[in-house]
Amino acid sequence: MNKALMVKQVATMLEMQNAMNTKVHEKWFEQNYEWYRAIWIECAEMLDHYGWKWWKHQTPEIEQVKMELVDIFHFGLSSRIDGERSFDDIAEELTNEMWEPLEKDDFKQTLEALAGQAVMYQHFDGSSFAGCMKQINMPFEELFKSYVGKNTLNFFRQDKGYKEGTYIKEWYGKEDNEVLVEILEKLDASEDDFKHLVYQGLADNYPRPE
Repeated sequence: MNKALMVKQVATMLEMQNAMNTKVHEKWFEQNYEWYRAIWIECAEMLDHYGWKWWKHQTPEIEQVKMELVDIFHFGLSSRIDGERSFDDIAEELTNEMWEPLEKDDFKQTLEALAGQAVMYQHFDGSSFAGCMKQINMPFEELFKSYVGKNTLNFFRQDKGYKEGTYIKEWYGKEDNEVLVEILEKLDASEDDFKHLVYQGLADNYPRPE
């Protein structure tokens, strides 16, 4: 992974997260939302998907774990935006943390390090987050694609009447999430206009009135 490209893509995600949060509240970063709490609660939910009970057989649900990591990254990005520093500066700081993953003896312990930072210091720790990604074989490119895809689909839903109840969720026999996965598989995430290409792909596939 090229570090300069990673910084650029983290900055893109910060920009997208800010736009989504602004839809909820124009001055959202002044509301002091407890992003850290959302992080550790998501960590606990993820551990259930991964499996931790020694008294019964459990198989890790890796795809679900990856989805939870993407959700945590939404909260992590939100916690870093302060309305003062530029997205580029924040992206460089976060990329430097993620560039050196913190890995404990197993995934569960690394996840606990991530949750612990959130509980004890109200902080999103990029190093232990990257360690979790590494231990479940989730490259940064996959995180970026999944994040941009989910964020763009959320915007698309709003633009097509999700709040008003007029949005169509099933597209020619497939749910919109399934169509999104197909679109993402065909695109190159390193393209400068990647998020716009994702949106255009959704628009091209959205059911048109008869």
